[in-house]
Amino acid sequence: MRIISINENSIYQVMKNYTLKSLAVIVVAALTLVGCNGLGKMSKNAPNVSYNVDPSPLIVRGDSVELNVAGQYPEKYFSKKATIEVTPVLIYPSGEQAYEAAFYQGEDAAGNYKVISYEAPTSFSYSDRIAYTSDMESSDLYLRVLGSQGKKTKEFAPLPLAKGVRTTPYLMQNDDKVILAKDNYVRITNHEEYAVINYLINSSVVRPSELKDQDMKDMSAFVKAVAANDRLELTGAVIEAYASPDGELTLNENLANDRAKSAHKVVGAELKKNKIEHAENFCQEMGKGEDWDGFKQKMEASDIKDKDLIIRILQMYSDPAKREQEIKNLAATYKVVANEILPQLRRSQIHLKYKKIGYSDEEILALVKSDPDTLNVEEILYAAKLSANLDEKLRIYMIAERNFPNDYRGSNNAGYVLMMMGKAAQAKGQFEKALGIKNNPISSNNLGAIVRQEGNRKEAMELFKEGASAGAEVNYNMGLVNVQDGDYSSAITNFGSEKTFNVALAKMLNGDNTGAQSTLDASADKDSALGFYLAAIIAARNGDAAAVKANVDKAGALDPNLATKAGADLEFVKFWDNL
Repeated sequence: MRIISINENSIYQVMKNYTLKSLAVIVVAALTLVGCNGLGKMSKNAPNVSYNVDPSPLIVRGDSVELNVAGQYPEKYFSKKATIEVTPVLIYPSGEQAYEAAFYQGEDAAGNYKVISYEAPTSFSYSDRIAYTSDMESSDLYLRVLGSQGKKTKEFAPLPLAKGVRTTPYLMQNDDKVILAKDNYVRITNHEEYAVINYLINSSVVRPSELKDQDMKDMSAFVKAVAANDRLELTGAVIEAYASPDGELTLNENLANDRAKSAHKVVGAELKKNKIEHAENFCQEMGKGEDWDGFKQKMEASDIKDKDLIIRILQMYSDPAKREQEIKNLAATYKVVANEILPQLRRSQIHLKYKKIGYSDEEILALVKSDPDTLNVEEILYAAKLSANLDEKLRIYMIAERNFPNDYRGSNNAGYVLMMMGKAAQAKGQFEKALGIKNNPISSNNLGAIVRQEGNRKEAMELFKEGASAGAEVNYNMGLVNVQDGDYSSAITNFGSEKTFNVALAKMLNGDNTGAQSTLDASADKDSALGFYLAAIIAARNGDAAAVKANVDKAGALDPNLATKAGADLEFVKFWDNL
């Protein structure tokens, strides 16, 4: 037998080494166990975490699916050394789409994420959005959680958060407002023929030479033309007679009155010669006295020496006699004034008033068919407005476009009619042509309406801004873009006082169910299939089960497709059993 001798110190050292090694193994094992138990416990108790999803079910807004989650981790839930990655995921038959991940950590975990208390409940919030695709309408929102602690990781069981996506904003209708460029046709228009009779100083006698001046010859010819033209009708004459501001004031006032009378006789003689009957008060005589205003205007327009001094005299003195004396004191200058200015002020101004009578509605409609080239652009545009048939309207506007290629209204209005016919592609070409002729707000708005319907909301909004001065229709169209962008409050502002399906829809999407129903009731869509369907959604949001069923039934009776849609529409998820 061999005896091995071990001293006391050696035994102590061996035991010490053994104990430390065993202890290390035990500690590592314990830490591993704690790590597993921490994540395992969190996974097991994950349903105890509260989540409030808003809205639920989700809803499209501005072509995105918004997700807002507020929640709370309970006390003694979150392991102090754990970190979790939380990812909401929308899962649908053809695939899935993840929202941005959020990270949280325990009190003693390394990292810079939001810290969750172990001892006390801790609230959290989360917001994100993803682009909507049509597959998402039938979907489910799940929460995926990946926990980590030390070198260990654990996937928690997916947690269902919400059911599907509501697509209610896509109920918006394409009721863009296009604008017709107005015609300026006025059947009866007022005009006047103008002539002047000049007199010698201190005289009211009409000299024969004055009647041979071109303006009086033109007036005489015009009166003769009126007598032969049923579309011209004299309505009256106003004669304004003046005296030059030299001489005694009272004499000049009487002289002006006498000149008005003599001019009246000239007008009366012309009417009598052409056998034009007229009322006794046809001609209005207006003796204006001394023409100081005319004197000042003539002086300002002249190059007479000292004219500035004379004008200052007029400004300094209001008394006519004082004015005249001060001007006469400028002896040399006054002679020029007396020869060049004053004779022009001794006159009667004849304003012969008349009206032109245009074609009647019947005449215009006949001519636009038989001889459209005889009509001017205003008459052609007016003819199109009179026609009730869209094909005929289009034909007439195309005539306007052909005959008056520099007037944008023919092209624009042809586009307007094409829109009414549902021919948007052809209408677009007409609006672009109109803008090529003249950059105008009406055609900018109209082109914007088509561009919006084509899906380019950004370009449409730019066009609407360019057409802002065209009228309230442009604001309405901006409101449609606002709805598509998810900016419902701006949409309501831009819609103004309009009462349409889309206005009601915007109000409901903005949370105003009462206003939405009131607007819908006042709209032309109230009793349409879509009107009843929107009323059903409003009722669902108000929790009125009876109204939901009644309105869905009415909508389905008018459009069976809507009855089918209601059975899958998440707006009615709480009422499916009653539909």
